Amino acid sequence: MSSLELSLARLRDGKLATTLRVQSTVLKAIHDFMTSKGFVQLMPIITSRVTDPLWPDPGASIIGRPKINYNGQELVLTQSMILHKQLALITGLERIYIMSPNIRFEKPARGATGRHLFEFTQMDFEMAHATMKDVMSLVEDLVIYTLKRVREERKEELELLGREVRIPSKPFKVYTTHEIEEKYGSDWEIKASMDHKEPFWVTCFKREFYDREDPDNPGHYRNYDLIYPEGYGEALSGGEREWEYERIIARMKRDGLNPENFKEYIEAAKRGLLVPSAGAGLGVERFVRYIVGAKHIGDIQPFRRVPGEPVYL
Repeated sequence: MSSLELSLARLRDGKLATTLRVQSTVLKAIHDFMTSKGFVQLMPIITSRVTDPLWPDPGASIIGRPKINYNGQELVLTQSMILHKQLALITGLERIYIMSPNIRFEKPARGATGRHLFEFTQMDFEMAHATMKDVMSLVEDLVIYTLKRVREERKEELELLGREVRIPSKPFKVYTTHEIEEKYGSDWEIKASMDHKEPFWVTCFKREFYDREDPDNPGHYRNYDLIYPEGYGEALSGGEREWEYERIIARMKRDGLNPENFKEYIEAAKRGLLVPSAGAGLGVERFVRYIVGAKHIGDIQPFRRVPGEPVYL
């Protein structure tokens, strides 16, 4: 059987259709929850002059930034809407969210992890004048709400998939990166995930310039990742944001980034238009994979977009 025939056979697999029905409930639950909390939905940005550099995040594994030329301008495809989320708060909106398609050309070896896609969707959100504790509490409520909705509305589908949905208790356990590395080593994500039965938080990552460095504790960062249990790994990544021009420039220079590549964003910061905020991006496909218990994240996609795999449809 050819690879194309295998792809077509996957579309006829009843297990995939069952998974997609669960996904439909997940998406509806996310929308219902976010709007109930006063969030305004924005449409996603697909092309831009600037996007998330994904540097110096030690977890990034990007081999190239997708670019196109249009009308005399070089545009990039969105890797994350983080910078646009900050800029969108200039409108005066206090709470925003976007179902944001992301393109990240990962190294082919990432396909073997079962967790990575090169085309995926994040439920990206941002809150003006919020703290990391505000975000963590909101996300815990969102996860619990969505899991309850799926368990109530998709009982038959979960039985067909052989998956029992466990509702975690709030608050989720919290570790710093220093604590988690001391316990599980530098390559801690899956080891720690396997060792837990409920989602947990890890805080204080040294990564991109826009995640806020703790002004009272230099070298420590007010950011966070949510980790699923059972070996499913990272669910969400986020942080409080740098918004002051001088701090943003200092962070860029420290990380070896050229501020000229972010000049439109930098100009907004220079004019004092950015506001203190915090937010995160929840991987939709990873959430669905965890809920249905899929072995590989590509198994929940009708049209697989897995690093290292050819695209047939």
